[in-house]
Amino acid sequence: MPNMKVVDMAGKEVGKIKLSDAVFGQEVRSDILHTAVRAYLLNQRQGTQSTLTRTEVSGGGKKPWRQKGTGHARQGSTRAPQWTHGGVALGPKPRSYRVNLDKRTKRAALISALSGKCAAKELVIVDAVKLDDYSTKTMVGMFAALAADKKPMLVLDSIDEVVIKSCANVPGAKVSHFFGAENEVGEKTVCSDVNVYDILNSGKLILTRAAAEKIQEVYGK
Repeated sequence: MPNMKVVDMAGKEVGKIKLSDAVFGQEVRSDILHTAVRAYLLNQRQGTQSTLTRTEVSGGGKKPWRQKGTGHARQGSTRAPQWTHGGVALGPKPRSYRVNLDKRTKRAALISALSGKCAAKELVIVDAVKLDDYSTKTMVGMFAALAADKKPMLVLDSIDEVVIKSCANVPGAKVSHFFGAENEVGEKTVCSDVNVYDILNSGKLILTRAAAEKIQEVYGK
């Protein structure tokens, strides 16, 4: 893949970066993307909806009338589903909608989403995103300079509360992270909240240079 320009927060070119074909130049697999997005949306469901069955609603302990001789249909309880204030037949109960994807599918879906953004020219590499103080106006100006006014997704290489809070009031803006770190026992790990759904749902994907390099280091092997 040819070199891609790196810009600053004002949209001016400040350098080049070579993107890996293994991450940003792969075939877009719509089937894998569908699987990943479906799993993500299902995993957002709490599954706490619940209705009361005839055994759970109050009342109905006495037989309404005798079995025969009244001219009415036989009834055993006023809390059967066909009665007003009766229980619900076959209603929803708490359940888990959890769908687990294997690592291979997650990896393929993320690479496919990144490749799709690159192919659609909806990928921007910015040298760094730094603010001296909280400023929504500055972030709006940056997104405008990068032609990313509509639903921009910014991926940082570190947790920056100033940038995160400055983007909080920008309509449609999403801030995610992708960086390396060490755990409690000194082992190197990757900290990331980047997911396929957010990438596909964004207008433009904006990566800092360090985040792009880390993504290529992790997924370009």
